[in-house]
Amino acid sequence: MSRRPISALDLNGFSARYGVMITRKKFVIVAAVILATAAVVALAQSAAKPVMHSSVFNFSSLKAETKPSGERRQVFDSPTATLDRLECHITTLNPGEVPHAAHQHPEEELVFLKEGTLEVMQNGHTNRVEAGGVIFCASNEPHGWRNVGTNRAVYYIMKWVAPGQLKAKP
Repeated sequence: MSRRPISALDLNGFSARYGVMITRKKFVIVAAVILATAAVVALAQSAAKPVMHSSVFNFSSLKAETKPSGERRQVFDSPTATLDRLECHITTLNPGEVPHAAHQHPEEELVFLKEGTLEVMQNGHTNRVEAGGVIFCASNEPHGWRNVGTNRAVYYIMKWVAPGQLKAKP
């Protein structure tokens, strides 16, 4: 059996040689899907935030965003060499206020209470936390808090997303 060379668009020769029927319409559709996928991947990579390196963040240089319950200062929210995302913000919570409704999320979270007193609900249990206390919120467990003191509460939040964590089902 003599084999003739297959040109770049010789779909009939390819079909005869490999026993696969490829029409020009199928070829155009497959090519379009491959190009669209490549474009989406390139766009996602170009939109990705750069990896955060060693840094210093001074409180005085952080912009305060006024909220109905107090204020919030974003410290950073970036990927690192070992995490898909590392996020830190500082919240100042007025007396009697909650920052938002109780909720849960896949990432774990640490809360460092600098000033004030919080009443913390985790998985239906309530605890009181004083200044200097640390709160750990586990992945996908309901949590929330309220400032039960007479002064403002100030706390730092650290959240992280491990590689592949958001793709995995809990």
